[in-house]
Amino acid sequence: MSEIDRVARFVQQWREQRPDLDPSPMAIIGRMRRISDDFTAALVENYRRFGIGEGEFDVLCALRRAGDPFTLPQGEIAEHTMVTAGATSKRVDRLMAGGLVARHPLAEDGRGRVVTLTQSGRTLIDEMYPVHLTTEETLLAPLDAAERAQLEALLVKLAIG
Repeated sequence: MSEIDRVARFVQQWREQRPDLDPSPMAIIGRMRRISDDFTAALVENYRRFGIGEGEFDVLCALRRAGDPFTLPQGEIAEHTMVTAGATSKRVDRLMAGGLVARHPLAEDGRGRVVTLTQSGRTLIDEMYPVHLTTEETLLAPLDAAERAQLEALLVKLAIG
């Protein structure tokens, strides 16, 4: 039995055991969690093939999306990747060790830091990103274009509350 089918079984069990409660939210949340876990595992497998982790991929993407000169203040990278400044610093340290980024003090404030994508980092992310998109396309293959648009709209509605 697949993980998704287990959710239906769990909902049915709750309906039998506690008919006074409505477990229908569990049918959505449980599936979303399991799908998220499965999708994340597939994406992380790709990152590992290229020798980096999910967090490092996020940093490389933030820098690449920034455009030439592919530089962002470290605090802004933390905002883009939605992690703490400390976690961002560790990710940047790992990328620096691999020669994929460089870190420099901000000119106007010696305490702040900017991070720049190196040529090796740009080459890597430019090679990785198409593979990443192909994986995402494969994960979404069961949905047609209209279903994808509907799902995206529903997810946006949930995200903005």
